Amino acid sequence: MAIMIKTPQEIEKMRRSGQVVRDVLEHVRKFVKPGASTLDLENAAVEKMNEFGAKPAFKGYRGYPCVLCTSVNEEVVHGIPSAERVLRDGDIVSIDTGVIIDGFYGDSAITVAVGDKVNPRIKKLLDVTQASLASGIQAIRPGATLGDVGAAVQEVVEAEGFSVVRDFVGHGIGTRLHEDPQVPNYGRRGQGQKLREGMVIAIEPMVNAGKPDVQVLSDGWTAVTQDGSLSAHFEHTVAVTAEGAVILT
Repeated sequence: MAIMIKTPQEIEKMRRSGQVVRDVLEHVRKFVKPGASTLDLENAAVEKMNEFGAKPAFKGYRGYPCVLCTSVNEEVVHGIPSAERVLRDGDIVSIDTGVIIDGFYGDSAITVAVGDKVNPRIKKLLDVTQASLASGIQAIRPGATLGDVGAAVQEVVEAEGFSVVRDFVGHGIGTRLHEDPQVPNYGRRGQGQKLREGMVIAIEPMVNAGKPDVQVLSDGWTAVTQDGSLSAHFEHTVAVTAEGAVILT
């Protein structure tokens, strides 16, 4: 496993790409409403990336066709934007994207409720997934382990009766979208790779309302919950510094 340690100057470059990702996501969020298609979200993201002069990180990655992943309801990750997929009141949609600026990647995801009819159970799923990400980030500091981070995420999720997806994990990030190490959203404290100052990782809990099992559809990309339960996804790119975690997105 080759862990890439970033200099403070490289982390500053990643902060720039991270801020652009955040701005793109906040722009796309405004288009999430009943009647919008996931292709409308894609088009909004493309427009914003062009405005920043940012290169999309996902489009063309292993043949992926779009700049966003838009995963609706029981879709966990890697849903492909489409004019046919129209959002309805009460849906949830995970929006995951990344950009490259000055050779460095930023990667982040949010899950947004559609319309005003948000079922309390759905709101809880979103709140708990966000809280689990925050808990994982709080566990980050030099000398902590990836097991500490994964356990911090897992404990928040399972305490509320939800489950952590195990088939997909977070990852190191830098001059490539996916670098070592893999960053599971579950684990045991004190186990796994030790974190070092200068590491940058993308932490991305995917949390199911039902069981953790997922399957990939025939398009070769879209992952869905096996039991049809809803799934939420939040992600930040985070640098490990002497002071602890610094969120770059």
